[in-house]
Amino acid sequence: MSIELTLLLWSLTLLAAYLTVQSTLYRIQHGMRFSWGGRDGEAPPDKWTARAEKALRNFLETYPAFVVLVAVVELADRSDALTVWGAHIWFWARWVYLPLYLFGVFFVRSLVWTIAAVGLTMMFAGILL
Repeated sequence: MSIELTLLLWSLTLLAAYLTVQSTLYRIQHGMRFSWGGRDGEAPPDKWTARAEKALRNFLETYPAFVVLVAVVELADRSDALTVWGAHIWFWARWVYLPLYLFGVFFVRSLVWTIAAVGLTMMFAGILL
């Protein structure tokens, strides 16, 4: 299995981490009983729940691009140093991004997001070159 495909497989743990943090903070704020129901009359999210929801939404905005890029790398047999490094950069930057977003780390969070985007760009370039 290629490195890109391996990172795609392991990205499910990354997705699980984002979902777990978001759902846990949601349940802490609203309570288990409320989260089991229809969630009618939901109070606005507190600071932590809002950040977790925004981090998850942000992850879900770039995750499909990663999935597509890995699929193209595999199907077109275009794995090279750029695609491997790009996949690693995206994967590890997304791990770093979650706690930075949760704790509201100014500027560094945006820098890490940019680094992850560079990883996707590297994968794209590796496919085309």
